[in-house]
Formats: sequence, C-alpha cells, structure tokens
Amino acid sequence: MHNGNSMRLELDISEEKGATDSQSFRRLLLEWFDRHKRDLPWRRDRDPYRVWLSEIMLQQTRVNAVTKHYQEFLRRFPTVEKLAAARESSVLAAWSGLGYYRRARMLHATAKKIVKVHAGTFPRSAEGLRALPGIGRYTAAAVASIAFNQPVAVVDGNVERVLQRMQGKNLSGEELWHAAEELLSRGRPGDFNQAMMELGATLCLPRQPQCLLCPVSHLCSTRGALRNPKKGIRQTKREIHYAFASQGGSIFLVRRSKAATLMPSMWELPEIAPANCATAAWFTLRHSITVTDYVVRVVRSPAPKGLAGHWVRRSRIATLPLTGLARKILRAADII
Repeated sequence: MHNGNSMRLELDISEEKGATDSQSFRRLLLEWFDRHKRDLPWRRDRDPYRVWLSEIMLQQTRVNAVTKHYQEFLRRFPTVEKLAAARESSVLAAWSGLGYYRRARMLHATAKKIVKVHAGTFPRSAEGLRALPGIGRYTAAAVASIAFNQPVAVVDGNVERVLQRMQGKNLSGEELWHAAEELLSRGRPGDFNQAMMELGATLCLPRQPQCLLCPVSHLCSTRGALRNPKKGIRQTKREIHYAFASQGGSIFLVRRSKAATLMPSMWELPEIAPANCATAAWFTLRHSITVTDYVVRVVRSPAPKGLAGHWVRRSRIATLPLTGLARKILRAADII
C-alpha cells in the first residue's frame, strides 16, 4: 500500500513538472518570438487570403525566394476574387520562378471554389479549409490558427525537429501531431505555431543548432544532439543542352503539351542533343530539381529544324508562364 502511494505521488509530481515545463516553454518561446521574429511581408496582417498564399508559396521553397515573388503576386492578384477571375496562364506567369507549378494550378482552383461556393469567404476551421482543393492538414492548420486564431497545431519539418529534440526521441506520424497539440498555446495558437516554425528555421537548425541562443534550451532533452534517422537522398547528376535562337527582337521558344506530366503548358527554350551542338556553349549554369542536379549548357544557334515552336517578342516573354529553368536562362542572357 505504501509503495502504491509512493508511485502515485511520483507520477503526480512528474505530471505537475511536465505541465509546468510546458507552460514555461510556451511563455519563453512567445516572448522570444515577439522580440526576434523576422519581418516577413505575410506577417503584417491576418488576412486569410494572404496567409494562405504565403503558406502555399512556402511549400518546398525557401523564404528568400518567396519574399521576392509574394508582393508581386499580390500586386497582380490583390484579392481572392481577382485570382479566381484570372486566366490560368496569367497565374502561372506570376508564379514562374517558384517551381512546383501544380501548386499554382491548385491555388487557382481553390480561389475559384472559395468565390463560387463560399462567396469569397474562407472557411474558419481547419476541417472546412481541408475540404478545399490543394489544402492539406498542415496548410489548413496554419491558416486556421494564424488567420482565425483557431487552437490547432501545425507540424512541418521545422516543428518536427524542435519537438523531437525537446522530447529526446524520434517521433513520427500521429505521435508528432499529438505532441504538437499537447504543447500548443490555446491563447495564441497562430503566434505559437509561427514561433515553433521560426525556432526551427533560425536556431534549431538541422546540422548546426544555435543552442546558446535558444530561449528554451534549458527545457530541451538533447540540446541539438538527437540525430534524425532519415537518410539523405543522393543527387543524380545530368548534363543538358538548350538552343538560344534570336531573330530581330524575338526569341525562339517551345511550349510543353497540356498533357505533359511535368509543367504542362509551360514555355521553355528548345532542348537539343549534345551531338547537335556545332559550337561551344555560350554560357553554363547549374540547376537542381528534386533529386537531379543539372549542368545546363546554353548554345547560340538557329532555331532547331523540325521543331514546333514560336518566335516570341522579348517584351512579351516575361508575361509568359515560363519554366523555372527557362526563366533562369533568360535572366542570365539579359532577356528578362
């Protein structure tokens, strides 16, 4: 009986300490976030359209790259109604350079549904947002918490790393979501979710965590020592060649088929076989897509024979939905 009481007392003390640690974690993290959060354009208001747009843009894309495109995209499509009314080609052109163009198509489809079905008003709950095309669990939670202060946690790569290091063990699947929900600040869920992501992005880094600067390091089980068992994906190297053909004030471009698996309907320079390169490369650049690292050689040449393409005026090129690589080549060539 005595042993049972002792065990119960130890459990009660452990649970009380855990609750106190969680409260301290929330308070310290939010105080740190209030003082040190990055001044990002999508944090300047809680408009659900802007929050949603930033979250879609930030998927698989670095913050620096998104910042360059976010404000220009908003200038062209300042409201969800403007985005819904736009042509897909205009949306793709504005998205050009961010990559993963399926995101832009789903963004456009979602805008149309919000306008048509929801009269231009975003659902306030995570469940309602998940019913829209292209919005998954993470994005729904992010928009619901940040724009509408709904108490729902997010889990992305940064949050996953913070949670695992804090708890001192590798978590996966529902374990992660449960841990995030347990830790969530119910009073400031949107700020707390952003603070967790900010901590992972700026201090709790994958390879060189800045533990001395971390506001919650004394509550961390590992202080950055926990290693993620996931193996890195080896990059495949490949060399490709493109023809740069100019005529008067026009450049020869080709357009991908609407049925293409990757980047349908997007514009690019014509790819040519190395054997068809009569001259040395005009310039060379590097380009990475998912697991492939490309060496790209651009050759000045006439328009390839037998290839269905179009001569496009230089002044119009920047308005086309270009592939990310085409945009990079044309920038290097001072065309756009």
